[in-house]
Order: sequence, then structure tokens, then C-alpha cells
Amino acid sequence: MDSPASHRLRRGRFSEPGRLYLLSSITRDRIPIFESFQAARCIAHQFRQAQLEGAARTLAWVVMPDHVHWLIELQQSSLACLMRRFKSRSRCALFKLGKLQGTLWQPGYHDHALRREENVCAVARYVVANPLRAGLVKKLGDYPHWDAVWL
Repeated sequence: MDSPASHRLRRGRFSEPGRLYLLSSITRDRIPIFESFQAARCIAHQFRQAQLEGAARTLAWVVMPDHVHWLIELQQSSLACLMRRFKSRSRCALFKLGKLQGTLWQPGYHDHALRREENVCAVARYVVANPLRAGLVKKLGDYPHWDAVWL
């Protein structure tokens, strides 16, 4: 169920094909389910699946223990449809793996439409550097759950 103010988050949300978006979603109660290597790779597979279906072109992503960041170019989908399918499929896949009982994601998600003047590579660096800022690793190459098209 959405929080009482969640409708305000959706006000003005517009899905524009060809536009770049930074999407973020958090696990329910910030449970660190993606500490499991298998669970994190399952999420990475869902990013690839969205690209294979033509819903979004993935530019960069990182799977943190309790949340994800996903930099995309929206293609043949809306943000709402893309995130609904991503969350549903990831939950089903983790359930089948035996890694999940119950709800996986908190309701909603955060989206930021990049402005033309924003440096896309800088945003991608911000995304993939999350494990460094969180203190999970000393160097980015030690963290296995991220990717960017520029590498």
C-alpha cells in the first residue's frame, strides 16, 4: 500500500521515450537481501531483460545490499510500466531461487530525469561509485554488482 503522501511523488511524473533517467528503488524495510551474490545477480539479469525487451537501454547500474540505482534511456515503455515489470519479475525470480519470502520492494521508486546540461558520465560514475561511498570496498573493482556501457 502506498504511503499517504506517495501520490505527490507521482504528480508531474512524465515518461518521455529517448530521455535519460536515474531510477532508484529500496528493499522493504531496507533488508539487505542483495548481500547474497545469487540475489544480486538475479537483479542484474532483470536489468538486461528490460533492455532485451526494448523497454529501456541500460547505461549504468549498481546493486547495493538494500537498494538499486539504474541509469537508463527510456525506450518503448513508460517509467511506471518499466518499474512495475522490473519489481514484479525480480520478486518472482528471487522467490523461485528460495531467496525470498514475502515482499521484496518498498512501494514506489525515485526517478530523476536528467537535464540536457547534466554530464551523463558523471551521473554514471556517481551510480557505480556507491559501494565506495558506502564503505563496502576500498576500490571499485572489488565490488561485483555494477556495470556501465562506457567500460
